[in-house]
Formats: sequence, structure tokens, C-alpha cells
Amino acid sequence: METQAIYLDYNATTPIDPQVAEAMLPYLYEHFGNPSSTHPYGVIAREAVENARGQVAACLGCRSAEVIFTSGGTESNNYAIKGVALAQPGRRRRIITSAVEHPAVVEVCDWLSTQGFQIAVLPVDETGRVDPADLAQTITNDTLLVTIMQANNEVGTIQPIAELAEITHAHGALFHTDAAQAVGKIPARVDELGVDLLSVAGHKLYAPKGVGALYIREGVQLAKLMHGAGQEQGRRPSTENVLEIVGLGKACELAARDPEAERSHLRTLRDRLQAGLFRELGDGRVRLNGHPEERLPNTASISFRDVRANILLAKIRQEVAASAGAACHADTVDVSAVLQAMNVPQDWAMGTVRFSVGRRTTEAEIDDAIEVVANAVRRQA
Repeated sequence: METQAIYLDYNATTPIDPQVAEAMLPYLYEHFGNPSSTHPYGVIAREAVENARGQVAACLGCRSAEVIFTSGGTESNNYAIKGVALAQPGRRRRIITSAVEHPAVVEVCDWLSTQGFQIAVLPVDETGRVDPADLAQTITNDTLLVTIMQANNEVGTIQPIAELAEITHAHGALFHTDAAQAVGKIPARVDELGVDLLSVAGHKLYAPKGVGALYIREGVQLAKLMHGAGQEQGRRPSTENVLEIVGLGKACELAARDPEAERSHLRTLRDRLQAGLFRELGDGRVRLNGHPEERLPNTASISFRDVRANILLAKIRQEVAASAGAACHADTVDVSAVLQAMNVPQDWAMGTVRFSVGRRTTEAEIDDAIEVVANAVRRQA
């Protein structure tokens, strides 16, 4: 069923870009070979996979051999964190993360805590940023890995990854970043960030769901999570998902084509939305969460005072699609761990909505969304 709702939930997922879909089509119908086969059908598929690997590597600023394909950001995070932990038994049993990570990192760290690893969680300030001084104070010589996301999925705050990675390396530990929300929106080049491992999720940058990538710096050893044949340099067995790998490669090529123009477009729309909501409702009813500057150009986490996010979203869902910054259930709203870590007051946090714009968003849609949301907030007051 076709919906006319204005889509402002690009951090949840993005539509497949038409150019991505076009690149994928031949591998849906014509080029169906197994990349491990040596006959022409397989050779064509293998060439497509390697071309996509080069496109991802160019976007990330690394060598093709340092990229493996996965089923998405969750698998990439699992492989990076568990892979490091299980590959290096010994005196280093400490992993450091932050209080604002995605569940695909939090749950992995929680599991490792049951396997004899010590997990240290760094706090964030009121904007959601980790203070490098806190890492410097927390890290010890028995630290194996630091894993901190590049940009937060809820409030958009960007972390000082290069500085954090430098501190980490000074103590002989490895650094992983979950860049699922960053790739395609802000620079996520591993040569500039200085990271050892970086996770990519295809459906966050106009590629299909069910495909991702993991950058693994040359020389970093990971224990296998799955065992089977020797695909992906023997690191990730399973016949490659050629169709979606081609899509991810094309999406990365598009993301690297004119990134500043894309960021400018997103920032203009985001700022128009923020300004309109503040203009319509006033500072006493509207609050912006996250860092005012060091933030994803497409993301606005907005709290509406004394409003319940689940009720607000229910009122506008036929006209505007967005996400709650708190977990909504049938009768309750639970404030997210991210907002709690940022110490957002309860009367604000309960009414938090994440708006995230994208490539297809227009100024006219933003203006309409401002009117719809503002009117719904007034009715709930």
C-alpha cells in the first residue's frame, strides 16, 4: 500500500538509490554465478564482488584487501569485537566502550563480560560526546580493545575518533568504530580516523538491507565467528551475496562522488526543520539534543516538553514518519539509554522524537512536516 507520509526516518533505513538498483539488476537475472566457480558464470560474479570491494575501499580510504563483506552492521560489530577478544587470549582482558553505543555493540560487550572480560563504560557529556581525558584516565595496559561509535544513531553526535584512537594505540590496544550512521553522511576514512576496525551497514547509505562491510587493518587478527569454506579471505565463510554486494559498492561510489554537496543539502534541510519547530513552538516547548555543531548533518533529536513521544507519533504517523527517542510500548514510554546518559530531564526526554532527513527530502516536505508536528504538539499540550 502506497503511503503519502513525509519520510523523516533516514537513520532507521534509507530507500535504495535508483542508481544502486540499476547496478544490481544484471546480478538478479543474468549474472547469477557462484563467485567461487571457475567457469565464466563464476568469473563474472567474482569480478563484480571485487569491483564492489574496491568501491567500498575507495570510500573508506583503505586497501581492497582490508575490506570483507558481511550481512550488515550488526554482524560487522560482532565480528570486530568478538573476533578481537577471542583471537587474543592472555593478560589483556579489558574492553572499553561508551554509554551511548548501539545495541549491536552493547549486547556484544555484555556477552563478553560473561566470558571473563572486564567491560568499562565511558560516560558522555550533555551533548553525547566522550571526553578523551576520560579514556586516557580509564585505559590501562591490560586493555585489549576500545569500541566507540563514530556518530550516534539517536542524536547524531560525532565522537572525536582520531583523538580517541591515538590514546588507544599509545597503550597498545586496538580501536573499533561503528560507522553505520557515519558512512555517506560525514567523512569516514580510516586513514584519517586512525582506526583498526570499522563497521559499515548498507541500508544506512541507500544500499539494500542485509549487506554490510568490515574494514580490518592489515595485520589485525580476528577469531572466526563462523566456520565453513574459505570465502572473504577465509575470514567470513558463506557464498557471497553478489547482488547486494554490488549494491553496497555502488552506494559507496555514490557517497564518495560529491560528499560536500550531499552534506550541505542535508544540513540545510535539517536546520530548516529545527528552526521551524522552534519558531512555531518556542524555546519553552522545544529542546535540541546532541552536539550543536559536531553532529550528523541530517539528524535532529527534538524533545517536546511534557509531551509523550508515542502519542505524538501516533497522531502524525499518517502524515510524517519519524522515530521516538524513547522506546514506545502500548502504554509506556521508556527513556533511551542514550538520553539517560546525556542526563536529559525526564519531562523533556519522554517527548523526544528523532527526525532524520535524506537524499530525497525536499524543502516543501520540511515545511509541511513543521506544520503537522507543531499542530500535533499543541493539541497534546
